[in-house]
Amino acid sequence: MTNNRFPVPSKHNSTHISQTNSMDKMDVELPATDGGDIDYGLYSRQVYVLGADAMKKMSASNILIVGLKGLGVEIAKNIILAGVKSVTLYDPAPAQFADLSSQFFLREEDVGKPRAAASLQRLAELNSYVPVRVLSGELTEEAISKFQVIVLTETPLEQQLKINDITRRLGIKFIVADIRGLFGVAFNDFGNDFVVHDQTGEEPIHGMIAAIESDGTVACLDEQRHGLEDGDFVTFTEVKGMESINGESVGPFKVSVTGPYTFRIGDVSRFGNGGTGGQFRQVKQSKVLRFLSLREALAKPEFVITDFAKFDRPAALHVGFQALHAFTQASGRLPVPRNEADSLEVLEIAKQINAKSTEPAELAEWVIKELSFQARGDLSPMAALFGGLVAQEVLKAASGKFNPIFQWLYFDSLESLPKSVQLTEASCASTGTRYDGSIHVFGREFTQLVRNQRQFLVGAGAIGCEMLKNWAMMGLGTGPEGYVYVTDMDTIEKSNLNRQFLFRPWDLSKQKSTTAAAAVTLMNPQLASHIQAFNDRVGPDTENVFDEDFWLSLSGVTNALDNVDARKYVDRRCVYFCKPLLESGTLGTKGNTQIVVPHLTESYSSSQDPADKSIPMCTLKHFPHQIEHTIQWARDLFEGLFKQQAEEVNMYLTQSNYVDQVLSQGGNQKEQLENIKIALTKKPETFDDCVVWGRLKFEEYFNNAIQQLIHTFPKDSLTSSGQPFWSGYKRAPDPIVFDSANELHFDFVVAAANLHAFNYGIEGSRDVRYFKTAISNVIVPEFEPRSGVRIPVNDNDNVGANSTRDEIEIVAQSLPAREQYGSLRLNPADFEKDDDENFHIDFITAASNLRATNYGIVNADRHKTKLIAGRIIPAIATTTALVTGLVCLELYKMIDGKKDVEDYKNGFVNLALPFLTFSEPIKAQALKYNDKTFTLWDRFDINGDISLQQLIDLFQKEHGLEITMLSSGVSMLYSSFTVQKPQKLAMPISKVLETTSKKPIPPHVKALVLEMCVNDASGEDVEVPYARIVIR
Repeated sequence: MTNNRFPVPSKHNSTHISQTNSMDKMDVELPATDGGDIDYGLYSRQVYVLGADAMKKMSASNILIVGLKGLGVEIAKNIILAGVKSVTLYDPAPAQFADLSSQFFLREEDVGKPRAAASLQRLAELNSYVPVRVLSGELTEEAISKFQVIVLTETPLEQQLKINDITRRLGIKFIVADIRGLFGVAFNDFGNDFVVHDQTGEEPIHGMIAAIESDGTVACLDEQRHGLEDGDFVTFTEVKGMESINGESVGPFKVSVTGPYTFRIGDVSRFGNGGTGGQFRQVKQSKVLRFLSLREALAKPEFVITDFAKFDRPAALHVGFQALHAFTQASGRLPVPRNEADSLEVLEIAKQINAKSTEPAELAEWVIKELSFQARGDLSPMAALFGGLVAQEVLKAASGKFNPIFQWLYFDSLESLPKSVQLTEASCASTGTRYDGSIHVFGREFTQLVRNQRQFLVGAGAIGCEMLKNWAMMGLGTGPEGYVYVTDMDTIEKSNLNRQFLFRPWDLSKQKSTTAAAAVTLMNPQLASHIQAFNDRVGPDTENVFDEDFWLSLSGVTNALDNVDARKYVDRRCVYFCKPLLESGTLGTKGNTQIVVPHLTESYSSSQDPADKSIPMCTLKHFPHQIEHTIQWARDLFEGLFKQQAEEVNMYLTQSNYVDQVLSQGGNQKEQLENIKIALTKKPETFDDCVVWGRLKFEEYFNNAIQQLIHTFPKDSLTSSGQPFWSGYKRAPDPIVFDSANELHFDFVVAAANLHAFNYGIEGSRDVRYFKTAISNVIVPEFEPRSGVRIPVNDNDNVGANSTRDEIEIVAQSLPAREQYGSLRLNPADFEKDDDENFHIDFITAASNLRATNYGIVNADRHKTKLIAGRIIPAIATTTALVTGLVCLELYKMIDGKKDVEDYKNGFVNLALPFLTFSEPIKAQALKYNDKTFTLWDRFDINGDISLQQLIDLFQKEHGLEITMLSSGVSMLYSSFTVQKPQKLAMPISKVLETTSKKPIPPHVKALVLEMCVNDASGEDVEVPYARIVIR
């Protein structure tokens, strides 16, 4: 068994840093393991996004980043986390106080020091496998020639052109990026023949087919949608009657879609007169892109559109940014914020540039002037957005994975400008503080409003870390009235270090929330007395911690969760307390943001994604045809053998009435009790016994069970309609004969034996020689298939296998007396995917691949098995950074109190394409009763613990509504269809609830929520808001 893990780097000896003006020592290799060069313990979530091949290409790329203000440090952070060969920094300019608006790795004591050198140590700590250096001297051709990718930020256009001339000549990938207030730009030049090996990163589409006609028409099995597009390519396997069309050596065939269930691949009569069955699989094709140089692309720009509501904006900004460069070169400075004369000069330059263009843009003068007004602005959210975007372009340049920006991308978020304050040259002038980057855009008054916010961040994982960093740079919560609360119950694991950038190797096993809060306090010391970390889950069980006073004190809430149920709970609390909510999520290169504004938009819970399709039970048990089926089978097997059975044994040993409880429940009671009996009566005494158990389990699952299935349904069986039984989705399996020399067979026994030993507290072993000997000594009984065994062929097939009560009673009576086992307790194995030493993934991988081998399904490696079995969400730092940038741009709007839904934007991104688009949030649905309109944000507020009768009368008299049913949670308090006792009607609502639920109302609860069924004035049943009764 191969161990593809690195040890955790030491805090003191693992960081690669240096300052040099020579690049001769650039060839530093990525540390290697015995089994490969990727640390899956660290990079696992990222490898699921990029793939091992792309990661290896990245590890051969040396990157130069020019400019270490907020944008430059964001790019550097993200690519260092990603794991390139080396990163070199160039920025000899002295750090300024204003840099602290977005440069999170500078401290106040660094002001006056060269930016690159001051940032070096903290960047180097991000990833011990990536050497980080500072380049001194000039950016000469010799210095530049040592790199595969160069990124320029904060660089004059004239110098950009000179460097691009060099990179074109040397074949070096070239990227330019800049942010100016709420504006940003990115440009790529990857040369004349850049090859994109995988344009989308999506898994190749595959499916089963019913038939192929000789004219090339392919029909999918059971009218399953194929999901292909015109121009896709496919290959085939297992087609019968056209065997010569099978295999990767034939084709691939170009697809022409003829319908959702059919497609054509051209004339295939040379392979036969038609075929049946089999599978198709999409084959991804490389694409070659020819980039223009910067000089050429300035004159002939191609734009990536990021907001179709601003379709003409990129062309205007293309001219505007050139005008800004020209102004800066001529005057030696950037325009003064909100200075009318400077903005008019920039506008005049823009008009001149535009007039010389072969395709003049439609210049919106106010946009060009706004660009001038904000040119000195430096905002952390914009740096995060473009830092994530551009870092992904660096990874594309290094690996050929995903479509790059071709070639210009412009973006603005002018909607984030405040309407509640007046922006003037005086209000936006420099103050000599760390918030000048914000003040130059938003003015002092609004910046102070940001500082006085009281925000609650739920989750301190990847999104949470990025969000806290942005907030620290924005100064959010640092004002006299401001505060930041963050909670996360999780501790830091090694796999977190690849994208949760506030954590370091020496933070492993610490609480995420407290560690993250401490880290951002170092970034902005003004947070020191304005941030509180909790280690609690936000849910019904912690409403005494996050009580009504807590929620009412908040300005808003931001979710950074990976759990839908938790998100919905927080959403409900935000609706209840009328607090704005910022939602976001990522999945690999994809991300989304959602804005929830009280009394304006729908809530997070108002809509939801469709539920994932479940795998039919008969498919899992007897007829798998995809690797996902065998992995789920193996995952269920793990739970049954090593967790559930141990828990059931412990309950039997500790609960005297356990058998009675089992007998009173449904399910397979006989099997449950038999498993307990076997676990106790055949308890292993030594590890040798565990090896025997593991070897016999191999025989049971991968030989005997398959023999029985084929005996029941021989391979030549026909259905009642005369069709072959083993066809379509049913693949005829073959039993496996155990071979200790086969690594897969051996791995199963090793993992099974060690897990069985763990259950019983017996010390395990990894000794290969020992296992070889022990396995060879196991006596395996001969198996004879039984006749008359009935096996269901679909989930609706009732084979009538439920045991009789007498049979169950016999098993129950045969259970051994619990007294003879004394204090014995088994150790249930709680599944943990990220511990490579616990045999959990080892067992599931071996079991899944053995079952796949039974059914002729292509095996999956450990990495893919872990992804599916562990339900891992693929993640990468670039997407996270970009998404949090978008969220914070919406946060500015919320702080401003914007009232029009058109001012807000939900965002959708896919960095692989690349694709960014935005839409207005959906308005809250309006409902009516008695001609009164309400939404989910409305309710009936009643102060005072009034009686039940008073409540009924109040709704009748004041609202014209007859209450027919009243409930609180699961407690039914009133029904008009039943006779109500006068004493109950006279009780206060709180007393009615306590009497009905037989539970006291917790002391932290100040108000009750009542749901009602009511009739309107015409006697019709109508929907109304809930009622909130303040009782304390």
